[in-house]
Amino acid sequence: MEPSTKIRVPKDSAENQDARSIIETARKVLSIESQAIAELENRIDSQFVDVVHHLNHCKHLVVTGVGKSGLIGKKISSTFSSIGLPSLFLHASEASHGDLGMISDGDTVIAISNSGETEEIVKLLPIFNRIQCTLVGMTGNMQSSLAKRSDYVLDVSVKEEACSKDLVPTASTTATLAMGDALAMAFMELRGVQEEDFALNHPGGSLGRKLLTLVDDLMHSGEDIPRIKEDADIYQVLKEISQKRLGMTLVIGDQDQLLGIITDGDLRRLIEKQKDISQAYAKDMMGGHPKTITKDTLAAKAVRIMQDHSITSLAVLSDDQKIEGIIHLHDILKAGVV
Repeated sequence: MEPSTKIRVPKDSAENQDARSIIETARKVLSIESQAIAELENRIDSQFVDVVHHLNHCKHLVVTGVGKSGLIGKKISSTFSSIGLPSLFLHASEASHGDLGMISDGDTVIAISNSGETEEIVKLLPIFNRIQCTLVGMTGNMQSSLAKRSDYVLDVSVKEEACSKDLVPTASTTATLAMGDALAMAFMELRGVQEEDFALNHPGGSLGRKLLTLVDDLMHSGEDIPRIKEDADIYQVLKEISQKRLGMTLVIGDQDQLLGIITDGDLRRLIEKQKDISQAYAKDMMGGHPKTITKDTLAAKAVRIMQDHSITSLAVLSDDQKIEGIIHLHDILKAGVV
């Protein structure tokens, strides 16, 4: 009897066709949206520059919109707040029911509407004029009511939406968000916003810890500083390192000046090299010229110094070279700075 032969059943061709269709659709969406963003480059002109300069001198920014434009507006507003320009989002539908009180004379308003004829936005245009705020329109229709009534207009029009049925805002919202980011980054560059400024608005996150935590916040000071005199013997050195539990001790002179440092590694090398260590003294085993830092330095910079020199601790000195503390890598890691 001949052995049975297994027949391979080909995969469902319908599934393969679905997979190809999914991939094709996704790639087309990305292509259309990336093209929409690329076309914005030619619209960065003097009007854009004027808006950035105006934002640099305004004290308060209000962003308004409804629907998908409103969601994009919330993100734009949040971005500006994070880089130092006080901003809030005003839902255009709620504006007529009391929320217009958020806007004051002299404020800047960015109104977002792809058609430029969104009913809730158009109703607010005369009111913006009476409040005497500066209006920046972001629209895909440069002949719209919003465009005509704005002090500045940013063109965010797209050739087509990525939705095949032209129903869902896709490329248009992507382009609007990209234009908002371009505004924010240009404003940030013009105003000279630095890492420290940005961190002040993000104190709770890892970025805030990295940019706000100083050596002074984490260093060991006072009696917690491991230190011994240069004439201390090996047993005193071992005791100090063991008690302070930092894997090292500073070596100081008669005037409490910093002379050197002794680490666990220095002790191991001494034992390997010298059979009788009972006559070893701190001055004989210390490493000279220890790396130092000041207490008002960012802890993140302390980490970089340690990495560059393959060490785990730094002596903290005052401007007059007095020992103020010890900063250890483990303390910085525990604080979540890196």
